[in-house]
Amino acid sequence: MKLSEFDYNLPEELIAQLPAHKRENSRMIVLNRHEKTVSHKNFFDIVDLLDENDVLVLNNTRVFPARLIGYKPTGAKIEVFLLKQVEAKKWEALLKPAKRFKIGDILVINQELGVKLLDKNDEKAMVELIYDGDIFEILNGVGQIPLPPYIERKLSDKDIKKLDFERYQTVFAQRNGSVAAPTAGLHFSGEILEKLKNKGVQIVYITLNVGLGTFRPVKCENILEHKMDSETFEISKEAADTINTAIEQGKNITAVGTTTVRTLETTMQKFGKIIPCNEASGLFIYPGFEFRIVNKLLTNFHLPKSTLLMLVSAFAGKDFVFEAYEQAIEKKYRFYSYGDCMFIN
Repeated sequence: MKLSEFDYNLPEELIAQLPAHKRENSRMIVLNRHEKTVSHKNFFDIVDLLDENDVLVLNNTRVFPARLIGYKPTGAKIEVFLLKQVEAKKWEALLKPAKRFKIGDILVINQELGVKLLDKNDEKAMVELIYDGDIFEILNGVGQIPLPPYIERKLSDKDIKKLDFERYQTVFAQRNGSVAAPTAGLHFSGEILEKLKNKGVQIVYITLNVGLGTFRPVKCENILEHKMDSETFEISKEAADTINTAIEQGKNITAVGTTTVRTLETTMQKFGKIIPCNEASGLFIYPGFEFRIVNKLLTNFHLPKSTLLMLVSAFAGKDFVFEAYEQAIEKKYRFYSYGDCMFIN
């Protein structure tokens, strides 16, 4: 299977630079993968598409302000992008420019936080954070939300920065650990969740900490040669029990986002059922994959040639998904993280 098969052309003006005024006012293209029909709705119509026969599974990870700007004693400016906490004060990170930060050097981020370089290679670095107190509280004060590179705005705009802190985060985010938002969940408001509960929809939360691996470009023309980076996830006993009971009752497992799909399908592959666990997923889902648990999927629009687009193509059929993308472009849907969404049933 070739990488070029997952390419498409998107007009630059359709890349959303800001979120919709209200979360639930995003547009939503609806795909019936069995009847091969497409319809166009708004996200708040999700309430009409789900009922007591659905279990909605959401990723409650929280995006933390992972991008730090620090200075060496010489005045050299270096960006530190925190990726993953390895130990209490030890983190995996990206550096820019890496060559100006030597092993043993210490950057000053502010009065509360310093960064010492422990080790590095061509791709990543290991750093020690120097601080007292709660690191996430400190990061909330000094760090920047790590927006995707296709969102091109000036970081100096305080109003925009405040907006991103609120809107590049789901309303149900609880557990710090992600460097990118599970964007399908961004459309939910507290009001929509309450309406779904009132209809009898069961709502379950799992946690997958989104890393850069989810978005790492596929560089090999033969996609089977691509290797996914590993991302950690956790499923509670309460979530596992609810999902397993729902499966026994023949209910639909409705996944919100590709991170939720990968969490659930990884667990099914490893254990044959959903169990309480702390695990890691390096699962690469592409056309031909046999889904064992997910029945419906809410997802955003994804970048050309991305593993996320391949996952959606596996779920709904590549040709059908690309036909829907063509319609979305023609009708000027807004694409990517702050954009509109797709519901596949």
